[in-house]
Amino acid sequence: MPGPRAQERHYRCDVHTHTLYSRHAYSTLEENVREAAERRIELLGVTEHFSDMLFPTRDLRNYQYFVNLGCWPRSWHGLTLLRGVEADIVDLDGRLYGYDIPFSWFGRGVGTGPDSLKDVVFRNVDYAIASVHDHGWADDAPIAQTTEMYIRALSDPRVLIVGHPGRAGVPFELDPVLEAARDQHKLIEINEHSLNTPEGRDRSYVPCRRIAERCAELGVGIAVNTDAHISYDVGRFEAVPAMLDEIDFPAKLIATRSADSFLAALDAAGLHVEL
Repeated sequence: MPGPRAQERHYRCDVHTHTLYSRHAYSTLEENVREAAERRIELLGVTEHFSDMLFPTRDLRNYQYFVNLGCWPRSWHGLTLLRGVEADIVDLDGRLYGYDIPFSWFGRGVGTGPDSLKDVVFRNVDYAIASVHDHGWADDAPIAQTTEMYIRALSDPRVLIVGHPGRAGVPFELDPVLEAARDQHKLIEINEHSLNTPEGRDRSYVPCRRIAERCAELGVGIAVNTDAHISYDVGRFEAVPAMLDEIDFPAKLIATRSADSFLAALDAAGLHVEL
């Protein structure tokens, strides 16, 4: 387990967390903010699921949460608060949830222009995490196709991070995806939730470590996050720092090491946030 100095130096942001809105999480926004502040987190990103796993109907009425994010303060209990989304990759073309759902507002017809539900949600967030959860559509797909899937997801202008690829269950060729992330100034996530249970560690440790090792070799930025689904886990970094210490991962590649470094990563990806 890393010592307190390593934690203080390298793990001052948590930009993949969930609240009650995600339906299988257990804490409110303020409970998460308070926990992050107590753990001396400088910057918190809240990234609710944007996915078929939440609601049986696919329209904006179930996703109004994402159109009212402007009411959040940017500074709360002494930390910076960012507005994110974790959007599911839904097919082998790397498309993200909501791309094929016409925007409608309370049944009053579609919006003007070619808007989709994804367009509306993505306009209201600071950044998106693109993740695979239900991967049945990728089972038995050729590696070349799953590799291209991740590269295409990364190319979405609002996507900053590929979420937990080490436990997504979709094999892909590492180098082309990591090089695409590096060249577009985007990030690969190494996810605490992937490693902090015996079952997760058994399944995910080897692929997560290999991803981290190759990111270090290729100079690819990473985001170390908790993927917390309860306030108790917000900002609680243990398993990932221990693994990164084992491989002597360069701190300069950890974009979540401080608020300044994460805001700089957003800027580099063309996602400047006015605070």
